[in-house]
Amino acid sequence: MKRHTRITLTVALSLATAAAVAAFLTLSAPPDEGPPQTDRVVDAAGNAAVLDEAVARLRRGYVLPEVAAELERGLQAQRTTLLAHTSAKAFARALTASMQALAHGDRHLQVKYFEAPQPEPSDSGPSLEQAQMERQYALRRAAGIERVQRFPGNVGLLELRNFHRPATVAPRLPAVMTLLADTDALIIDLRECGGGDPDTVMLVASRFFDTKTHLNDVYWRDEDRTEARWTDPTVPGPLYGERRKLYLLMSEETGSGCEDFAYALKHSGRATLVGETSAGAAHAGSPVRLGDHFMMFLPTGRPVNPVTHTNWERVGVRPDVALPAKKALVFARIAALKHLAAHEQDADWKRRLEKSVAELE
Repeated sequence: MKRHTRITLTVALSLATAAAVAAFLTLSAPPDEGPPQTDRVVDAAGNAAVLDEAVARLRRGYVLPEVAAELERGLQAQRTTLLAHTSAKAFARALTASMQALAHGDRHLQVKYFEAPQPEPSDSGPSLEQAQMERQYALRRAAGIERVQRFPGNVGLLELRNFHRPATVAPRLPAVMTLLADTDALIIDLRECGGGDPDTVMLVASRFFDTKTHLNDVYWRDEDRTEARWTDPTVPGPLYGERRKLYLLMSEETGSGCEDFAYALKHSGRATLVGETSAGAAHAGSPVRLGDHFMMFLPTGRPVNPVTHTNWERVGVRPDVALPAKKALVFARIAALKHLAAHEQDADWKRRLEKSVAELE
């Protein structure tokens, strides 16, 4: 059965800490972003219980078994140092740093301290109250839809900051796609996109294909199963389809679910990627409870692309056109306009397109 709490970045764990959790699991967020958590004194016995639970969870479920073994050996070797922490916040930071180093830079592998006691996340999904809190958090951030715009030359722009849960994003996508439906080319800006829900990634990606298309599958190690992922051409609202040019803007901060989107569209041949190599955070998973006040995001799934048969973990999604992220938007606009001008039959509109190119250059 599918675990509804599985996502690549943003989840809600408790009413009081929805924003803190979102910051916890968003790669681009500063470590201490979100509602402040009052620190507490911890001791070696309590730290040992948290560490032992983390090791057990990693052994059973971490996405790469051989790395799970390295994590266990390495954490046990550092045990004395880790148990010596007397600050809960410092202990969580130290445990995160150790695990990420031992896991060769897996940025999804994180431990977070919470002032309020945390319940064990449920495979059936968040409670009604938790979902409402998370929805409020997402809506205050425009459901991750930062900007919709049309540039001269009829080139559209969609800026995404996060793939929030489908229940929040789905009702807004038809309106967004209606605004962009008549543009002649589209740029999707992912330069500040930290990640999100893989179901929403598919929901958005489905808008850019004419027929059912195989994108990134996910292999779940703890369940020993592969989740096949295909686009759905029957999603509500207008489809942008495959005929028009699509450009994706990337940066080093483009993370996880946003990388999922970019990697899938790149290797399906649907989009041209412009900018910088992304963060390199491919693994998906779920939050797990390590104790009353500590949660760990445990990566248990790895994407598998049907073309490359691998993913972007540690290496990032490489752009087709590499250049500084701050220059990516202008480059994509010029590329789109030049392509449109080269195929334009209307002499007056062709001159307008060429004028727009000259103004940008």
